Amino acid sequence: MYFNAHPNEPHGPGIATRLNWLRAGVLGANDGIVSVAAIVVGVAAATSQMAPASQIAPIFTAGIAGLVGGAVSMALGEYVSVSSSRDSQLALIAKEKQELIDFPDEELAELADLYASKGLSTATAHQVAVELTKHDALAAHLETEMNIREDDIASPWQATGASALAFVVGALLPLAAILLPPAAVRIPVTFVAVLVALAITGATSARIGQNPWLRATLRVVIGGGSALAATFLIGSLLGHTGVV
Repeated sequence: MYFNAHPNEPHGPGIATRLNWLRAGVLGANDGIVSVAAIVVGVAAATSQMAPASQIAPIFTAGIAGLVGGAVSMALGEYVSVSSSRDSQLALIAKEKQELIDFPDEELAELADLYASKGLSTATAHQVAVELTKHDALAAHLETEMNIREDDIASPWQATGASALAFVVGALLPLAAILLPPAAVRIPVTFVAVLVALAITGATSARIGQNPWLRATLRVVIGGGSALAATFLIGSLLGHTGVV
């Protein structure tokens, strides 16, 4: 049985797994917002000399390309990263299982030494090691030696799905913001919509990590705003010099 005496301190199995896919989702949404917004703002600035109706096709094409390519890239990145971590953890678990079969006495002594190193007396550490070994020897060794819990091993498919879906949802916001308003206010509306959305993702990320929200929010907003400003300036320069 797991107790949760403090609401802001969740305990129990599966916490790390849930935090992992939440992290992947927030990261995916943030990347979707920033990357697609930067693309469409840059293209809109570069094509500002065109007739308003003629701007729609290149902006839409660039935005969709960024959305699809970014979602696939995020999904692959999350899958490779989480899979590598999962494989390493599973290999450690398999090794520990075999050691418990081959060297049970040595493993018991090792567990007792680990508890003694945390401040328990030798007798108490030995008693704790014996009782935990009877209850679940593998879990005791994994948690004490490696800080691993079998039910907290992240799923690459969960992280991949959360990241890709969140990227698409995040990317749709700047795409809609740049295409729906009248041509004269496309870019300002997109800037405002993106900065508000980034503030929300920054605050959400801070809440998940139980960190101060202001610093995390400012970091995300300033970073995203800088990306938009850079692509807007580059697009404007290309458009006014006749390169585009």
